Amino acid sequence: MHLAILMTNTDETPFADKHPRDGEKFQTLLHEVRPTWTFEVFGVKDGVFPDNISRFDGFVITGSPASVRDGDPWIDQLAVVIRTIIAQRKPVYGACFGHQAIAAALGAKIDYNPDGWVLGTVETILTDNSAPHLIYGAHKEQVTTLPHGAKVIAKTPGCPIAGFAIDNHVLTTQYHPEMTDDFIAALVEEMEKDLPTETIDAARATLERPADRLTAAQQIVGFFEGQ
Repeated sequence: MHLAILMTNTDETPFADKHPRDGEKFQTLLHEVRPTWTFEVFGVKDGVFPDNISRFDGFVITGSPASVRDGDPWIDQLAVVIRTIIAQRKPVYGACFGHQAIAAALGAKIDYNPDGWVLGTVETILTDNSAPHLIYGAHKEQVTTLPHGAKVIAKTPGCPIAGFAIDNHVLTTQYHPEMTDDFIAALVEEMEKDLPTETIDAARATLERPADRLTAAQQIVGFFEGQ
């Protein structure tokens, strides 16, 4: 399996420099269950996009502190690429910003979370009646309407569209399967200066329950291998 990772994370702060970039995070996650898979990372937030979609077996779109509603040229270009990928029925997986970017590219709406920032460990309820699993979150916006042909696959408190699928070639999550325990803990501390004390305290408390990293990796692998 050869995947393109479309990296959208615009964070270039010293904090970001201390940690693996999102392209590396996703490679590490998926190599835990499929060590022979190969990847190419494209800095789409810098205007770097694949020149030939057909070279890849699938695509991963990462998270970002950017908003899909910012109107930046690279976001508009990403929307065009997303629609091309989907028109060719190439499998595409989106996480957080990627989830929202896919939805927006297909005409769905994005808005602020009614309860403000979601940060830390979140229990995700899967609509296929499988066991709930824990996943890390860091977002203040969410998808509020489904794209045409999509079905909800996951829900969380305050987020009724925590993930969606379109047939067998689109899969998304509002959350961050690529984040490690150490990274989310460091991110919570980094965001302390920008968020209310009660938000940070609540996030710290959730981290007593670590994410189900293996479950998330297996779900993503199952999606790509189901093509």
